[in-house]
Formats: sequence, structure tokens, C-alpha cells
Amino acid sequence: MKFSAEREAILAPLQNVMGVVERRQTMPILANVLLSGKNGKLSVTATDLEVELVATSAVDLQEPGDVTVPGRKFLDIIRALPEKAVVTVTVDGERALVRSGKSRFTLSTLTAGDFPTVEQIHAQQTLKLKQADFRRLLDKTHFSMAQQDVRYYLNGLLLEVDAKMLRTVATDGHRLALCQVALEQSGVAPGSPPLQVIVPRKGVLELQRLLSGDGEVELAIGSNHVRIHIGDIRFTSKLIDGRFPEYGRVIPPNPPRLVKADRDTLRAALQRAAILSNEKYRGIRLGLKPKTLVLQAHNPEQEEAEEELDVGYDGDEMEIGFNVNYLLDALAAVDGNDVEIGLTDSSNSCLVNAPGATDTRYVVMPMRL
Repeated sequence: MKFSAEREAILAPLQNVMGVVERRQTMPILANVLLSGKNGKLSVTATDLEVELVATSAVDLQEPGDVTVPGRKFLDIIRALPEKAVVTVTVDGERALVRSGKSRFTLSTLTAGDFPTVEQIHAQQTLKLKQADFRRLLDKTHFSMAQQDVRYYLNGLLLEVDAKMLRTVATDGHRLALCQVALEQSGVAPGSPPLQVIVPRKGVLELQRLLSGDGEVELAIGSNHVRIHIGDIRFTSKLIDGRFPEYGRVIPPNPPRLVKADRDTLRAALQRAAILSNEKYRGIRLGLKPKTLVLQAHNPEQEEAEEELDVGYDGDEMEIGFNVNYLLDALAAVDGNDVEIGLTDSSNSCLVNAPGATDTRYVVMPMRL
């Protein structure tokens, strides 16, 4: 195998895939990247056995072939070369020779045939949508995914496709985030049950890094994998094998008590009160009376914080406690200047949203204080 290209043509695909290469590996070959040259193109593949990334770039290919080289070392070498430098990579036996100007590097290689790759995912469903829409779906929900929960199906993001919508849902058992976008065509027949798959946490975070905003993405959902094409990058992730909770049951349908507030004012007041909340439980009490919201926090050192806000509320007086971090995350995801908090009573979840918004929903469970 032999190819030449400007530094940038090799650097871009390397940087795009390197996020999945773990520093500590159970298998030595997972620290390598697979370089494949054919039809005048170089494909760079990296995997951690859960997420696989393939990025492609046009090069001057003199001899086609496949080889694996140490990923981080190869990236560091290419990154350290001068801009616009022409790089030539030649595979000679069990060594890869990297040349540029008067610089010369020899890297060890491992057999390309031993590199684990996912060729076919047997797609049941293929969708196309704008990158910006897909990025929004992830950005508006990812923060509610669980981290290392024993209920493994919560450590990821639900992708749900029905006849008209693509939906993302995340929950850690204490809060829930939902976002949806309309599809021109989904391939799911009207009236038939929606298709649901769970993408693991690492795959979601990697996708957010790769989605730049322009153009379209193609989404293919298989029985065990999801594959997404973003420009010259192909992302493949294993799916979490499990059943996601029936999220519709925890979303309050029409909360009888509505609090309307300026989003930034409420966020700032919550952030100030949170300074004196219990560092472990992060509890904050919301006291409601007509046109007024009182926020109270205290901690084991007997310190207290109180904030009073003018809000739009004309219901009965009530008190309810929440984890302040969960409220702040939901407020950060709401679009617009105003926010609406829907409440039922002091023992039921609240619904946080922008007034009139139907494409996003944020649910936060109460806590006893």
C-alpha cells in the first residue's frame, strides 16, 4: 500500500474518528486505526467494539491495500507536520513508513484482517433529515441520559420513529427529556407501532461532536446497529438490547397549575439559591402563591438562601421540592425568553416548557425536603 496527500487530507479523517479510540485497550489492535486505500480514496476506521467511525478522503493512491497503524501516534505525527506539507505513506512488510520533506517516521503495524469492522447492519428503516434537525434532537435531550445506571437501558438515548415523527427521549429515572421533529416520509406505516432503538451514551456524545449543522444525514436502523452517514463520515453504533420505559406515562398531560416566568430571571435566581443547597442532594423548595414564587434552599451547616420572584400564577398556595440541577438543565434546554412550569400537586412531576411548544417536553420528579 502506498499513497500521498497533503497533510490536511489525512489529518481531517484522522481527527474525525479518533474520538472512539480508547487510551486503555483490552485488545492491542483497538489502539490502531485501519487505513484502506482503493479507488483513489483513503478510508480511516476506528472502533471500540461499541462505536465504529469511518472517514474518507481523496488521496493520490499509488498502490491500494489495507493496514492498521497506532492511531494516536499517527495522528500526532501528521498534526506536528507543517501546513500543506505533502505526506507519503508506504507499507513495507510489518512497518509503515511516513515521509514528508526531510522528516521520516517508521511505525509498527498489525494485520488489517484482524481489525474488527461492521460491514452490514441489515437496515430495517432508512431515513433522511437535516443535520441541524438531528443535532437539535440530541442537544435537547442528551443531558437526561443516565450514567452507569444498573438499569442499562437508561444509559442511552431512545430513537423512536413513527409514521410522521422522529423522536428522541432520555431519562435517568428522576427526570425526562423529549424532543421530536416531523419527517417528510418515515417508512413506518400509519397505525403500525413505532420503531424504537436505544443508542448508547458514548455513541450519542460522539454524534454530537460530528454533527456540524449543514446538509443532510442518512439514518439506517438495523436490529443490532444504527448507522448514520454525515458527509464523508460513516458512524455505526451497537444498540442497547433492552426495553425502554413507557415514557408517555410519566409526562403530565394537562397540569392544572401553570407558572409563567422569565426564563433567564428564574435561572439566575435558582443558580443563586443553589449556592447554599445541600451539596449532595441539591434540593430546593418552591413556594407558590398568587403572582409570587419563593425559592428556598438550606444545607447541613444551617445556612439558608431565599429568592422571591414575580411570576404569572393564580392558583392555590403550594410547596414542592426539586433537585435544582435538574430544573436548571431543563431551563437551559427551553427555547425562547419565557418558560411555563406545569404542576399538579406537591407529590407529582412538573412539566417544563416554552409556552405553546409541542416539539419538546421536560419532566422533573419532585423530591422530599
